[in-house]
Amino acid sequence: MTDSSTEGIKTVLHPVSDLAAAKPVYAALLGVEPMADTPYYVGFEAAGQQIGLLPPDSHQGMTTPVAFWHVADLEAKLAEVTAAGAKVKQTPHDVGGGRVVASFTDPDGNELGLIQDK
Repeated sequence: MTDSSTEGIKTVLHPVSDLAAAKPVYAALLGVEPMADTPYYVGFEAAGQQIGLLPPDSHQGMTTPVAFWHVADLEAKLAEVTAAGAKVKQTPHDVGGGRVVASFTDPDGNELGLIQDK
């Protein structure tokens, strides 16, 4: 039996038009400096959550922040939500470090994400 439970929302990704301009705003808001700072992703660790900033060439069509639920079995959870009526937006793919992500939309078109750390 697979484990398709969620560990809750631990990651929220924000698409930004200007990474350099957004970074100090989020640092001030969260009260911490970025723990990851690259041209394709700036990540903050704050209060047990990962807050990520994605520049236009990295956010793959995201237009609003997307909450990502961490799951033990991404494929099982994606199958479960699509069987319930969700539509896959971004198929599962490895983003490095053993982390796999995918996204889907609910019946109203809201984008939601899944993350599995291997």
